[in-house]
Amino acid sequence: MQDKPLSTEELIAQDVGGRSPAGAMAGIIAGLALLWSLFQLWIASPLPFVFGFGVFNDTETRAIHLAFALLLAFLAYPAFRRSPRDRVPLADIALGLAAAACAAYLFVAYEQLAQRPGNLTTLDLVTACIGIPLLLEAARRALGPALAVIALAFLAYSVAGPWMPALLAHRGVSFSALANHQWITTEGVFGIALGVSTSFVFLFVLFGALLERAGAGHYFIQLAFSLLGHLRGGPAKAAVVSSALTGVISGSSIANVVTTGTFTIPMMKKVGFSKEKAGAVEVASSVNGQIMPPVMGAAAFLMVEYVGMPYVEIIKHAFLPAAISYIALFYIVHLEALKLGLQPIGARQPKPWLRRLTGFAFGAALISGLSLAVYYGLGWLKPALGDYALPGIGALLAVAYLGLLKIAASHPPLPAEDPDKPLDALPETRAVLLSGLHFLLPVVVLVWCLMIERLSPGLSAFWGTMMLVVILLTQRPLLGWLRGDGGETHGSFIDGCVDLREGLIAGARNMIGIGIATATAGIIVGAVSQTGVGLVLADLVEFLSMGNLLLMLALTAVFSLILGMGLPTTANYIVVSSLLAPVIVALGQQNGLIVPLIAVHLFVFYFGIMADVTPPVGLASFAAAAVSKGDPIKTGLVAFFYSLRTAALPFLFIFNTDLLLIDVGFAHGVLIFVVATVAMLIFAAATQGFFLVKSRWYESLLLLLIAFSLFRPGFWMDMLHDPYRAVPPAELARALGEVEADSNLRLRIQGEDALGDPRTFTVLLPVPAGATGEERLGKLGLQLYEQDGKTLIDNVAFGSPAADLGLEFDQQILDVRAPTARWPKELIWLPAFALFGLVWLLQDRRRRAAAVLPARS
Repeated sequence: MQDKPLSTEELIAQDVGGRSPAGAMAGIIAGLALLWSLFQLWIASPLPFVFGFGVFNDTETRAIHLAFALLLAFLAYPAFRRSPRDRVPLADIALGLAAAACAAYLFVAYEQLAQRPGNLTTLDLVTACIGIPLLLEAARRALGPALAVIALAFLAYSVAGPWMPALLAHRGVSFSALANHQWITTEGVFGIALGVSTSFVFLFVLFGALLERAGAGHYFIQLAFSLLGHLRGGPAKAAVVSSALTGVISGSSIANVVTTGTFTIPMMKKVGFSKEKAGAVEVASSVNGQIMPPVMGAAAFLMVEYVGMPYVEIIKHAFLPAAISYIALFYIVHLEALKLGLQPIGARQPKPWLRRLTGFAFGAALISGLSLAVYYGLGWLKPALGDYALPGIGALLAVAYLGLLKIAASHPPLPAEDPDKPLDALPETRAVLLSGLHFLLPVVVLVWCLMIERLSPGLSAFWGTMMLVVILLTQRPLLGWLRGDGGETHGSFIDGCVDLREGLIAGARNMIGIGIATATAGIIVGAVSQTGVGLVLADLVEFLSMGNLLLMLALTAVFSLILGMGLPTTANYIVVSSLLAPVIVALGQQNGLIVPLIAVHLFVFYFGIMADVTPPVGLASFAAAAVSKGDPIKTGLVAFFYSLRTAALPFLFIFNTDLLLIDVGFAHGVLIFVVATVAMLIFAAATQGFFLVKSRWYESLLLLLIAFSLFRPGFWMDMLHDPYRAVPPAELARALGEVEADSNLRLRIQGEDALGDPRTFTVLLPVPAGATGEERLGKLGLQLYEQDGKTLIDNVAFGSPAADLGLEFDQQILDVRAPTARWPKELIWLPAFALFGLVWLLQDRRRRAAAVLPARS
C-alpha cells in the first residue's frame, strides 16, 4: 500500500528537521542553532586574530562543527515515523549529548592526541566506538537509511578484508586501527569533506537563509513574474528564472521547490499546465539550481579540495553548462506552451515597443552602472585610500545602500504571495525592480571578495553575510523613516532583530543534514584510503567497461543515479568522485583521451543531482507533487524528460572541454557560448518533438545530428583530417623544435603502475619556448636514450613539467604525435547550420499551410 504523500509543510519540516517541539525544548533547539551560526561567523571572521583569543585550528573547528550537527540532529529529527513530533524523548537527549561529546573529544583532547599519534588509549577507543554508531544513527534519522547502510558496509569491508572474495580481498584492518583512522585522525569522519562543510558551506548556506529572510526570495519571484508573466506560459518561465536566481544562493533542490513552487506551481496550473507538468517544470528548474554557481550544493567547495583548483576557476568552468541548461529549460517551457496553445495572462496588452525598450534600457543601465561603479570605483579607491580602504569602501557601500533604499521607498512594497489570487493583472516590472535593488548589495560584496580581492570562499561569504546583517537590522526602520509612516508598513528595528535571529536559526537548521552527510561520507572516503578498495573498484569498472571510455562514463552515470536515490547530492558527489573520478582519468589516458579532472568531477556531480528528479526516490519530485496535488511518479518522469539536456551536457563536455572554458580566450568563449546555446536549444526541440510545428521522426533525428555537430565539431573534422601526424619516438627532440611554443605533443607511454603491473597511457606534452628542440627538451626536464631500437626515458628532473605528467625513469615512448596544420574544426558548423535551415524550411512550410486552412474555412 502506497504511503500518503507528505504535505508541503511536512516536506519543509523534513528538510530542516522533523520535530517542532513546544516550550523549553523549542527554545533550546533554537538557542543551539543560533549559537552554531554565531560560532561559524566567529571562526570565519578576522576577529579571533584581532583579539587574540578563540583561534582554533582545522581539527578543533571540525570537532565543534560536528558536535553541533550531531546534537541538533538527535533533537530535531525523530527516531521513527511514529515517534513524537511535539516533544523530545529523554533517550534522544541522552544520545545527542553522547554523540556531541564524542565529536568534541577531538577538541578537548587535541594536544594529547597530537603528542601520541597512532597510540590509542582506552578512552580514545571507547570514544570512537560510541561516536561512529551514533553518527550512523544521526545519518539515518536526518538523511534516510541509504548513506548509513553504505557507510556501515564500508566499515565491515575494512575489517573483513581477509575473508572477502579474491578480487575484493585485502589484508584487513584491526579494530583499533579502524577506530583510529575513522574517528581520531583526519582521514575519515573529520576529513576533507567535513572540513569543507565547516569552512565554506555553512557560511554560504547561512548567507542564503539570511537573504531569503530579508525578502530577496520574494523579490526574485515577483521580478521574474513581472518580466515574464505576460508571455505564453509566463508563470512557467517565471518559475525557471526565479529558481535560477534562488539557486544562486541556495544549494538545496527541495528548498528551491518549496520556496518558489508554492507560488509558481498554482500559477502554472491556472494558465493551463497539468498538475504533473507544472510540478515537473518547477523540479527541473529547482534541481538545476544546484549546478548554478556560486553555491552548487556545496560541491564547488569540495572540488576546491579534491581537484586542487582555486574556487574562482571552479566557478568559471561550471558557469557555461549551467547557463546553457537554464536557457534550454526556458525554451522547453516555451515549446510546451506552444503545444498546449497557451495564451498570455490577462488582458494586459504589450507596451509600445519604444516604451518597452526605454524601460528595459533604464533597468539595464541602472544595474550596469551600479556594477561598473562598484568594480572600477572600488578598484581605484583601494590603492588611493591605502590603510583607510576598508572604512572608505564601507562608507561607499553605506551611501549606495541608503540611495537604493530611497529608491525602494518611493515605490509601494511588494504584495504578499497569494497563489489563489486571480491572474488578471501583473506587477509593474519597473516598480518591482526598483523596490529591491538593495538586495543585490550583499551579492556584489560576495562576488567582489571572491573575484577581485581573491579572498577565501569562507571569508568572502562572511563579508557578504555582514552586509546582509546590516540590511536585516536596518531596512525596516529606514524604509519606515523614508516613507514617513513610522514603521507601520515595514516594521521596526526590533522586527529586524527578529528577522536576523530567525535567519541565523534557519541557516543552522538547514546545515544539519549537510554536516551529517559530509561526516558520514568521510567514513567511506576513509575506508577507501585505508583498504585500497579504490584500486579494486578501478579494475572492476575497467573490466565491466571493457576498456571503453564511453561505456565507462555510462556506468558511472548509472552508478551516480543509483547512489543518488538514497543519498543527498553532497554525499553522492563525495562517494562517487572518490571512487570513480581517478578511474575515468586513467582510463581516458589509456584510450588516448586526456580528460581534465574538473570535467570528471562535474560529470559525477551532474548525475548525482539527477537523482533528485528520477523516480522512484526523487525527493524534489515528491515535494513538487505535494504542492501541485499531482502524481509524484508521473511528475518525476516528466521532470526527467525535461532534464535530458542536463544528462547530455556531461558527456559533451568530457569530449569537448571547450564547453568548460578550459584554455579558451574571451572571444572564443563568447562564440562557444552562443553556438553551444543554439545547439542545446536544437537538442531540446528534438527531444520535445516540436520546433515550429510538431516534428516528424526524421526531423527529430536531423535536429539531434545538428546539435551533436555543433557541440562536437571535432568528431567530424577528425574523420576528414587527422589533427596529429606520427613522428618516430627517436625524433622527439626534432619534433619539439618544429612545432610552435605553447602547443602540445601527444606521447604514448608504456611503463608500470604502483603495483608493478604494465601500464600504457597518453600524456599531452606542453611545448616550452626555446631556440632548439634539445633546449626545449631540457626545459621539460627530460633525458632520453636509445636501446635495441626503443626510445626510453633516462632521467626526469624533480619538479619538472615532465615529472608533473607522471613520466619516470625507464618508461618507453611508444608513439609521438605532433599537431598538424588543418582547417579549424568550427567549419563543421557551416553544414550543420545549412541542415538546420532545411529543417526550418520544411516546418515553416507546414506551419504556413496550417495557418491558411483555418482562414479558408
